Amino acid sequence: MNKFGVILSHTYLSKLKAKPFIISTIISLLFVVALANIQSIIDLFTDDEVDQIAVIDESNTLFVPLTTNVEAASNDLELVEFDGTVEEGKDAVINEEYNALLVITLNGKQLPEASYYANNISDTGDQILLEQQVQQLKVALATQYSGIDEKALMEINEPVTFQATALDETAKTEEELNQARGIVYVMLFVLYITVMSYGQLIMTDVANEKSSRVMELLVSSAPAVTHMFAKILGIALLGLTQVGSIIILGIILIKSKQDEYMGGIFEYLGFQDISPAVYVYAIIFFLLGYLVYATIAAMLGSLVSRVEDTGQMMLPLIFLIMIAFFIAMFGLEAPDSTIVKVTSFIPFFSPMIMFMRVGMLDIPTWEVMVSIGIIVLSILLFAYIGAKVYKGGVLLYGRSSSLKDFKKALALSKKDS
Repeated sequence: MNKFGVILSHTYLSKLKAKPFIISTIISLLFVVALANIQSIIDLFTDDEVDQIAVIDESNTLFVPLTTNVEAASNDLELVEFDGTVEEGKDAVINEEYNALLVITLNGKQLPEASYYANNISDTGDQILLEQQVQQLKVALATQYSGIDEKALMEINEPVTFQATALDETAKTEEELNQARGIVYVMLFVLYITVMSYGQLIMTDVANEKSSRVMELLVSSAPAVTHMFAKILGIALLGLTQVGSIIILGIILIKSKQDEYMGGIFEYLGFQDISPAVYVYAIIFFLLGYLVYATIAAMLGSLVSRVEDTGQMMLPLIFLIMIAFFIAMFGLEAPDSTIVKVTSFIPFFSPMIMFMRVGMLDIPTWEVMVSIGIIVLSILLFAYIGAKVYKGGVLLYGRSSSLKDFKKALALSKKDS
């Protein structure tokens, strides 16, 4: 147990003091701070000046209603009636007296048409707004000419009232589903990124020790199994340290700006009204998912002798995580589909997909417990196989980047025992 603690603390502290970890943590914390102050940052770079648009109304009837519509739609746009010719208006735009020129005419059916001139049309904000307002004028005039009652037309175009109600009393409402969808979406991304990055870190760390021949000393001083689990838990603590610091900072910032966030993106994502059980399940499935993939990553890392070979060995693991992530994304729109139900009990996919189901649906507790039990049994099975492979794999040198080396590693572990 003493050797286990020494290896665990060495793994944790050496990675904690490493520059890449410190830099990545600082960048992550700065990103959280920036995200918490996103509205202030947007306001900082937003131009408060009102865009002036010169308008030549050749119909002499559309400028006033167009101005009224534009003022109701935006406070950042001002229409100015221009008395000169079109060429003079273009020159005024070129000389930056106006941001753009809008020329309105009537076609043969006495319906409005417009031409828009600007020094640069890549910024389409003003252009789209003006096009929409001219379109509204066209619809109003066409309705008037055809004799259709305007109120009747508005009723025809009004969106239909369509309300979805769940008859099952335990089922979640549409509002609750939207709230759950936001928080589950965010946590799936966190689970995907952290499991993949720390799994890669374990594999790289094992391969790095083998390439430096340090592994021979470590194996001679402590059993390979002890070394494997100490490394897995050491990097798990490292991940919890990084993720925990980000979460704590996020909570502090949210509490300090609670009034500002009310009704904004945090309400849209469901952070305000989500059940505490969802957060508990998030932690449980995060840890279980990490242990599943970390055990396999350590086993695969023991098969390679060079750090540059870890990318190839990591591919099967990456594919599994990606498949789980994509099924979970599909499940956000169809959480009760058969493929989602089935894969939520497959240990490679359960941490993401069962968590998604817990967040989106009111599923029976026994299903969650069965899924967790399968994951735990799988972790024990992977740990047993992984320990055998790890025991022989750490002594396997040479160019070794193929899954065929499992057999060699198992043979070495039997000889060593």
